[in-house]
Amino acid sequence: MCLKRHQPAMSIEEQIKNLRNLKLIIPDEDHARSMLGDVSYFRLIKAYSLGLKQKNSNYNKGITFEMIEELYLFNSNFRQLIFPFVERIEINLRCRISNYFSGKYGVLGYYDSANFMDAEHHDDFISDIEAEIERNKRSPFVKNFKDNYEDGTLPLYAVVELCSFGNLSKFFKNMKNADKKAIASMYGVGYTYLESWFEHISFVRNICAHYGRIYNYKFPKSPRLYDEYTHAGIQNNRIFATLLCFKYLVPEDKHWADFVQETADLLKKYPHVRPELMGFPENWRLLLTKSKKKEKQPV
Repeated sequence: MCLKRHQPAMSIEEQIKNLRNLKLIIPDEDHARSMLGDVSYFRLIKAYSLGLKQKNSNYNKGITFEMIEELYLFNSNFRQLIFPFVERIEINLRCRISNYFSGKYGVLGYYDSANFMDAEHHDDFISDIEAEIERNKRSPFVKNFKDNYEDGTLPLYAVVELCSFGNLSKFFKNMKNADKKAIASMYGVGYTYLESWFEHISFVRNICAHYGRIYNYKFPKSPRLYDEYTHAGIQNNRIFATLLCFKYLVPEDKHWADFVQETADLLKKYPHVRPELMGFPENWRLLLTKSKKKEKQPV
């Protein structure tokens, strides 16, 4: 196998020249220079040229620099619409896991592997948590438990505040099925669905937190969708599937209605965005606003 050599760094002038050689239309070079000085060539051009040119070939006819910039700006704005719901779901999950698990097994019950399905996965969780506690040892609430409580052990309601969404998802996945069912019932969904949704949303959260691309992106961690969606041809590896998960995990309130409207406004603002590349069907608004209470829920 012949491995590629890294290309030397290009100046912004060289970047523009390279884009012109690839037949990208650049009407305003000063604007392009400014944009490439603020957003790296790799983040902007490499990521958002997907589908606009063939691999190792020229851009499709009529593609402009501004079209690529539009996709980037849409992605940035759409990501900012999504993230508050990720935050809301994550905080809610911390609360529900802590309240339920502590009530059943005690505030230190998370240390006992007998309260979980897999002892090895439990050991990994404890190792991760102990590392987080060490990293946050100067935090006032960590220091308080270390200095003033027996053995300096943190209760679960404090531990969950140190967990990443990924660790929280793994904690839920390793809980006994009866316990997962109890928490899933709080959301009105089946625990096998909820398990996959948390794992998927954790992945989406990390992309959003690192300002990554969700437009025209196929997620390697995909959520399990209800049959009514899969039978309708909804793809579970695009961001629209994430929104369907959100629908069942957040209240049907003004915030959700506003989000749906703001998404529609954003698609209208950026006309070169192709909703189908995010898994949006034609009736996407209806699917997101259709009452959960009227749909058949899985056991």
